[in-house]
Amino acid sequence: MEILKTHSLTKTLKIFLLIFLGTVALTVSAKIKIPFYPVPMTMQTFVVLFLGLAFGYKIGLTTVGVYLLEGIIGIPVFSNSPEKGIGLVYFTGPTMGYLIGFLSAVFFAGYLNLKNNILIVFSKLIFSVSTIYIFGALWLGTLIGWDKPILALGVTPFLLAELFKICLLALLAKKIIEIRRFI
Repeated sequence: MEILKTHSLTKTLKIFLLIFLGTVALTVSAKIKIPFYPVPMTMQTFVVLFLGLAFGYKIGLTTVGVYLLEGIIGIPVFSNSPEKGIGLVYFTGPTMGYLIGFLSAVFFAGYLNLKNNILIVFSKLIFSVSTIYIFGALWLGTLIGWDKPILALGVTPFLLAELFKICLLALLAKKIIEIRRFI
């Protein structure tokens, strides 16, 4: 019985550590801007999908949820915070839909069957990241008005960078999934 308690405590501590490290990785990925065409990119969506692949959908969802909660309560974890605000005010701004989309993306990426070939993995990652842009565009249109060119403002400038990140993840997916064995 004592061995079971020790094993359970060790596993719980490992999961808490993974969640903490995941939120740190998301924060760092939000703060670093990489020059890219047509707009600079962050590696946030890469990290969101990576967390799903590496941790699975349960721990991945928890990690992204904790990250969002950190931002909502005022910890400057989001991109452009604290420069453009913090907390709930920042969260409910133009990027809220994209941030909420992180939850669906990490879920679908964590649910991937990586026994499939690379084209199927690539397609599933495309689907996962697409949910970020669907939620983002829906919120952006609601916030700034549907008379504005929502796709040109909130989706199109990021597609080339997303394609690059998805290609990289698809190539590494089978190795990334091996991390799950240690959880």
